[in-house]
Amino acid sequence: MLFRDREDAGQQLAKRLMPYQREDCIILALPRGGVPVGQVIAQQLGKPLDVLVVRKIGAPGQRELAVGAIGPGNVVVWNQDVLDCLRIQPELLEPQIQKEKAELARRLELFRGQRPFPDLAGKTAIVVDDGLATGATARAAIQAVQALGPARIILAVPVGARSTVSEMRQQVDELLCLEAPEYFEAVSQWYEKFPQNSDQEVIALLRDAWMSQQEKPASL
Repeated sequence: MLFRDREDAGQQLAKRLMPYQREDCIILALPRGGVPVGQVIAQQLGKPLDVLVVRKIGAPGQRELAVGAIGPGNVVVWNQDVLDCLRIQPELLEPQIQKEKAELARRLELFRGQRPFPDLAGKTAIVVDDGLATGATARAAIQAVQALGPARIILAVPVGARSTVSEMRQQVDELLCLEAPEYFEAVSQWYEKFPQNSDQEVIALLRDAWMSQQEKPASL
């Protein structure tokens, strides 16, 4: 399956997530690429959208290859297989970790400002991204969400590496992945259009979603 763009991926995921319309749930999108996917899902399900900021820790000289990831609340996860393959000790990546922590703080302030994180107690949290490669950022996101006490955690992605999808199923209550190819090089290869979203685009999508949620009670 080849997706036209992130909006198309969100539309197709939303169709499979329709049973959750009956639940008290919230869509938590990973920026940047997961936000346009999550925004469509939130619209289709009529559920609130929020942003869950995580940062990938790239391999030395291969920034797109995730050896780990960080999330809010000092969450740090490692891709041990990748570390072993590259013969890297996590301690050697401390300068990069500090750099990513600073970027995480910057994005939290940029995307959330003073807006408090939503109360997840007793709710179903649907974590959304535009794809799963190594799964490091998704694992960091899930650990951060688990600490907030949701009733259930659902991970929803359009496409993911088959081995990663299989591994991630053990860490959530449900994983929805529309396409899990055995031979997987990059998330971008499964999209016709896969532009890099800007911070401004993410902010605009979140602002629209939050304003829409504020307007809902007045329309009832």
